[in-house]
Order: sequence, then structure tokens, then C-alpha cells
Amino acid sequence: MSTKTRLLLLCFLSAPFWAQADEKTIYGLNEHVALPDFGLEVPAKLDTGAQTASLSARDIERFKRNGKNWVRFYLAIDEAHDRPIELPLQRISKIKRRAGDFDPEEEKTYTPRPVVELNLCMGKAKRSIEVNLTDRSAFQYPLLIGSEALARFGALVDPGLKYAAGKPGCIIESDADE
Repeated sequence: MSTKTRLLLLCFLSAPFWAQADEKTIYGLNEHVALPDFGLEVPAKLDTGAQTASLSARDIERFKRNGKNWVRFYLAIDEAHDRPIELPLQRISKIKRRAGDFDPEEEKTYTPRPVVELNLCMGKAKRSIEVNLTDRSAFQYPLLIGSEALARFGALVDPGLKYAAGKPGCIIESDADE
């Protein structure tokens, strides 16, 4: 096979990849994200190594309402969030513990966390994603967005960029056009 034929074949085979990449949005390692349900904007860390998204919450309580599982919590972002939030519980996720966080006496290699569904606006895209609740007040970013949510946003993450999408300005009101 000639070099020219090989090059043409290579271009042909890689065409679907490039076409798909053109439909993606490039985001930075950190982005401004709006939480429209709470009228709030927070800085977020985009982490392709994490599977799920996590939101900083405190005083997390599970309860029943009309026979359904719900969760009540306060945002652990700053002192201004003193009103409880109540949302339906989607599920309980099992988050793998880090080596330094593992207690051999407990014999659990994971931490159970409640998961709720929230609307997030990043750049011009608005998506409904699952978010697990945990106290992230010791971390710099109150919101971590993992690979599942990044896929829903059609995101390509460039770790050399920060706040590439700018301030949130959602023009997409639903996930209908996904």
C-alpha cells in the first residue's frame, strides 16, 4: 500500500472522531457554574478522574415524605445558606475511600452518599445531573463535576484553561435537544 493511500485511509478512519469532537465544548479545569434551583453561582472543579459530581452540603438527613425517600440538607458554601433544602433522594452512591481515609476496623472501602438531581448551568448549556452530597468545605471548590456529568455536557476539558466558558448564560432551557 502506498504512503498516499495509507494517509487517505487514516484520514477516512479518523473522520468520525473529528466530527464528534467538533460537537463538544471545551471547558477549563475550573468553571463558573450556576445552580438555578437555588439562585446561586459557584466555582467548580472539573475532574475527569471522578465519576460523579459532588456538592458541598452539611447536616444531611434522609427522611420519608408520602412514602418516598427524601433528603434535607444545608449548602456548605458559606454562612449565608441557613435555609434547609429538601429534595427527592435519587439513590445512595458508594464513593471509594482514599487510602488515607480507610479505617480497617470499619472494613468498608466506600462511603455512602445521598444523591439528588439538580439543574446546572455551565457556559451556555443547562443540564439536569445527579449530584452526591458531602461536606466539601475543606476543599477550594464547593462543586466537583465528574465524568458522568461532563459527558452530559458534551465537555472536553483542557486542564491548561480556567473559566473558559465564562459566566453561566444558559440559553438551553431543557435537555430536549441533547
